[in-house]
Amino acid sequence: MEISRNWRLRYQRYMLEGTKCLDCGNLSFPPRRVCPRCGSENYVPRGLKPEGEVYSYTLVTSPPEHFESQAPYPVAMIKLDDGPIVSAQLTDVNYEDVKIGMRVEMVTRKLRAYGKNGLIIYGYKFRPVEG
Repeated sequence: MEISRNWRLRYQRYMLEGTKCLDCGNLSFPPRRVCPRCGSENYVPRGLKPEGEVYSYTLVTSPPEHFESQAPYPVAMIKLDDGPIVSAQLTDVNYEDVKIGMRVEMVTRKLRAYGKNGLIIYGYKFRPVEG
């Protein structure tokens, strides 16, 4: 990934920034230029609440390139408290303990590094809410 692309995605990756349609109120993630509900191009950026619940999940045993060292790992569809559904890796939890409806929160974690002295890419993952 180029540095410029990483810079463009920083709000989406670090703050769960999506878009809000000014015509119908729909919240989208990732950000959209056209509302998937009404087709409007009238939108504003909007940060989404970083908490939600597990909507669905699976265990990745054959990971894509550069993620082999993390396998096996759980990936879930997270229904955010604001409404949109986000796909994300789960962290700080054993796969056997993951349950539909489990409360989770977004955390920023290292995703990968490019070489020993290269660019380190961070992004969002979700972990169980403590308490």
